[in-house]
Amino acid sequence: MSDTSSEADGQRRAFLLQIAGMAVTAAAAAAVVYAAPLYDKTPYHTSALSGEDWVLELINGHPGCIRNELGVHKHIFRALIAYLENIGHTYSRYVTLEEQLAIFLYKCVTGLSIRHVGEQFQRSNDTISRYIFLVHLSQIGVDH
Repeated sequence: MSDTSSEADGQRRAFLLQIAGMAVTAAAAAAVVYAAPLYDKTPYHTSALSGEDWVLELINGHPGCIRNELGVHKHIFRALIAYLENIGHTYSRYVTLEEQLAIFLYKCVTGLSIRHVGEQFQRSNDTISRYIFLVHLSQIGVDH
């Protein structure tokens, strides 16, 4: 009987080791799947037209385009730029004042999410949030 008992114990141990091995394999696979985006450095914003280029196209293009996309006529857009410059709002290191204002206006007109606005302007969500907030503060007269 002890041979049968030790044989059953051996089978249980082998089964438990098999289960433990499968659990370790599943955990390792889950870790790889979870961490893959951290190592996958494929660029996300890859449009041929940058946000700055799109804004320049709106400013230099047909007057109806800027009105449709940003909700203001070209002369109002330029007046808003002059106002922002007058109150001390400036270009940032990578984003022109025109693009900053366009980000704000586009978000207001479309009501799209930060992610969708970021895709239109080829900018990160953090950049889009920053300029929506900064231009909004400028518009309501709060010092930033």
